Amino acid sequence: MECGGAPPLLRSLPKSKIVVLRRSSGHSYPMPDRATPWPHAPKHQVSESGAYFVTAGTYLKAQYFRTPQRLEVLQRGLLTVARDFSWELEAWAVFSNHYQFVAHSQSDSADATSLSQMLGVLHTRTAGWINRLDKTPGRKVWHNFWDTRLTYQKSYLARLNYVHQNAVKHRLVPLANQYRWCSARWFESVASTAMVRSIYGFKTNALTVGDDFTPIVD
Repeated sequence: MECGGAPPLLRSLPKSKIVVLRRSSGHSYPMPDRATPWPHAPKHQVSESGAYFVTAGTYLKAQYFRTPQRLEVLQRGLLTVARDFSWELEAWAVFSNHYQFVAHSQSDSADATSLSQMLGVLHTRTAGWINRLDKTPGRKVWHNFWDTRLTYQKSYLARLNYVHQNAVKHRLVPLANQYRWCSARWFESVASTAMVRSIYGFKTNALTVGDDFTPIVD
């Protein structure tokens, strides 16, 4: 998974998937230079095993992941555990004090029994890394996570759009694909133009989502 300290900043997904490198300074815990495990193209169809909408927040909503480097670590960590636990991510957004994603559970599982274990691995590793970075051993970093099983296609598609556009909702960027730590740019690069327009056309203002966070980026 991620673990470490001064990685190149996030490899954004430009049109040709060119890797853009820039190194942060002032951190003493080097992190292995690992490629981000981008998911396969999304299916945009609720499977029999179910799709899940997940929100996880930091303890007391603290802004532990407020820098580009920390957001890079958290995003790469999420994509890595999803791959390792055979979850298919279709949308995600990573912020300074929480993250959200929509994903399908394991193809050989009828429920989300591995979700807690998967996020436990993510939280243990990212908490350990951030506490070494901040020299605060044992500090509580993560609070909890909430999941909702999505069984209706329209509800599922609306939540995909909600997650893709979440950085805009939080007023961090004017366009979703300008936020480097979410799935919007990846989605626009792997899906057809018609599919992108269709997903982005779903209204989200009627959704009931626990998202009372105020993230920042330093």
